[in-house]
This record gives sequence, C-alpha cells and structure tokens, in this order.
Amino acid sequence: MAGEQSKNLASAKPGHTCETGLHYEKGAAMPTTNPVEVMLQHNQWANRQMLKACAKLTSEQFRQRFEMGCGSLHDNLVHVLSSTRAWGDMLAGIEPRPRMDQDGSQWTANELLPINDELCTLFATVALAHPFSEIATSTRGGKKYSLPRGGVISHVMTHAMHHRAQCLNMLRQIGVDPLPPSSVVEWMLKVDSSATK
Repeated sequence: MAGEQSKNLASAKPGHTCETGLHYEKGAAMPTTNPVEVMLQHNQWANRQMLKACAKLTSEQFRQRFEMGCGSLHDNLVHVLSSTRAWGDMLAGIEPRPRMDQDGSQWTANELLPINDELCTLFATVALAHPFSEIATSTRGGKKYSLPRGGVISHVMTHAMHHRAQCLNMLRQIGVDPLPPSSVVEWMLKVDSSATK
C-alpha cells in the first residue's frame, strides 16, 4: 500500500486531487491513547486548519512577506508539506523526490489541501510500518544519514508545529480573527469522539 501511495505522490502538482487523504470529522472513531497516533492525526488536522484559513485570504495575503519562518504563509505551508514528503521518503526507503519548496511552484491553499491529506496519510502509514527503534537511512546533499525512525517521526511533528505557530502569527498580523484552531487539546475537543466535552 505504501508503495502505491508513494507512486501517487510522485505526480503531485497544483490542482492534484487526493483520494487517499483522511478527513476526520467530529464524532469519527479514531485511536487516541497512542501518543504517536495522536501526533500523526493531529498534525494532518492542524495543517488542514491552517490551509482552510488561508483559503479565505486573497492571493496577495497568502504570499505577503513577513520577517519570520520561510517568509510567507504560502512558503511556510509548502515547506511543511515538502519536508513531510522528504522525511516520508526516507522512512519508506525510497529515493528522495525533488522538494516541492525548491522548484518555484506557486500553489493555492485549496490546491494544497488534498496534497496535505495524501502526504500525511502516507507519512502515517510508513511511520507506523516498522518499530520506532529501527534505523532509517537516506542520502541528502551527498551525505548519508542514518537516524532512528522514532526520532524522524518526532522531528516531522515538531517541525510542522513550529511553522504552524509562525503561520498563526502571520494570520494575526493580517487581521484574521478568530485564528484557526491548531492545538492538540483543540483537536481532541473538536474532533476526537472519545474526548470529554
């Protein structure tokens, strides 16, 4: 299954339609006791919240320059997704594909929504496919890296949260109110059917 999804992701372009993304709605049955599964599901949901908020902005606002992060909401979010794909390739044991954030492509938030779902679904699949103690290996910039799978998963989750915090700051400066929900607690209360309301 992961191999098939990897092939599908290789052709991701602006306007790409996702058929494998997970869309969690309030009341959906979902695991909540395993911290890694919580992080993986929350990450996909939180990315969606940022992208849905950005879909309401003008193109100029989505690309407005800021002195933080990658420089704009567009660049931050594309970077998050590009990094998720790159680390997912490492966990899947496949050749790293060209990064989405280095080819100059311009995307709309609506185009990124299905790509987010597909990339996060693939990442979750490969993240949970092997023990966290196993070593994943990849070559970047001519240098070989060998890292524990659990550490890679933790990095991808915290890296995305770091850039989402920057996105919240950018949205605040643009004047978006209310800001999109993004915390794990908000995910539990809004999405997780087993959370106490």
